[in-house]
Amino acid sequence: MTIKFSSKEIHFLKTDSDGSSLKPPETYFSDLLLAKTPQAKAFEKRLSQAELPENGFLCAVFKTSAHAVRTIEKFFNELATPDRGIIFETLSSDCIVMACWDESGSKNPEHLVKILKEKMSDALRADIMVGTAYYPFHNFTEKQTFANALKAIDHAAFFGPGSMICFDATSINICGDRLYQLGKCREAIREYRQGLEIAPSDINLINSLGVCYGVMGQLEKAGKEFEKAMTINPDEPMVLYNTGLLHHIEKNTDKAISYLQKAHAVNSSIFHVELLLGDLLKKKNKPKKALFHLDRAAELNPSSGLVLRLKGEIYLEKNQFDKAGMEFNKAIKINPGDAFSLSGYAMALERQNKNLSIALSFAKKSLALDPDRQVFQERLWAIEEKINGIDPEKNQMKTA
Repeated sequence: MTIKFSSKEIHFLKTDSDGSSLKPPETYFSDLLLAKTPQAKAFEKRLSQAELPENGFLCAVFKTSAHAVRTIEKFFNELATPDRGIIFETLSSDCIVMACWDESGSKNPEHLVKILKEKMSDALRADIMVGTAYYPFHNFTEKQTFANALKAIDHAAFFGPGSMICFDATSINICGDRLYQLGKCREAIREYRQGLEIAPSDINLINSLGVCYGVMGQLEKAGKEFEKAMTINPDEPMVLYNTGLLHHIEKNTDKAISYLQKAHAVNSSIFHVELLLGDLLKKKNKPKKALFHLDRAAELNPSSGLVLRLKGEIYLEKNQFDKAGMEFNKAIKINPGDAFSLSGYAMALERQNKNLSIALSFAKKSLALDPDRQVFQERLWAIEEKINGIDPEKNQMKTA
């Protein structure tokens, strides 16, 4: 079973939810592992055939200027000496990978990578980005070390041009998140578990693992991961929100509200917390409290049509039809295909005896978008009866 959410705006959170997370890269080099390109396969083969020293090697992936790879290959050849091994492969027009080692063990391969980075930057007059990975490390094979270097440069990309990152648990988390984005949850789970072998208390990895289980419908496993995360930091709003959402999925509304309120108390600037908390308080018939959080959500994300729709529905229930109409109108401008807002706006106009022709048009459109929604049909009938001069209450008595 896979969890499907009724709104794209209500979902589990995987990244830092306070807005401090760095911008992800447009291109992920770890995708080369999924594509299994000939260049990547060629380097893996050369690495497996190389006579590597017992003290290991360093694998480094360089992101250069476009089409500049060929001009910098000479730097690799110049640095190769009898006691220093280097193999390299062009992966794309702007990416090259190398493995280097020192037979004597007297020199740090990372120093060599830094020299190369500086020479490339000077020659190309551009910032060079690098991701590195050591072998041996943990239980990774030589082949996996190449994969780790690709994950490291994806990690470096979050910090922008000129950055250099050595593979770690965060690199694995980023790779797992990428697989999650591609809909490959099982593969992402393997990454997160591997990351937790390196960093057992990494709350982002634990939370990410819980999110994957939740999306796959394995709610009990998801809950256990979120519980682990909360033992590390009981005030992490991302985990509190995810736990609240999990209880919401399991129909435990009161528990869901409790966790979301804790998340709000820690950080009142997380849109998803304010949105879901407002929605659940609305369902619990607590309109004043619901509006407080929905107003906050609207401040945090003015382009959210769902927030405006929920506010409109509350005002409808409170018989504040003018306010309801304004909220629905704004929601429709953001999403003209929002059947609930179209129907709600139609009802708000009908109750005010305003623009009944527009109300009729919107009511028909909402029903066309969602023909099985009974409340949309009832609202359309009410507008048609008013336009035709029929008293809805008398007509209902006759029908009964």
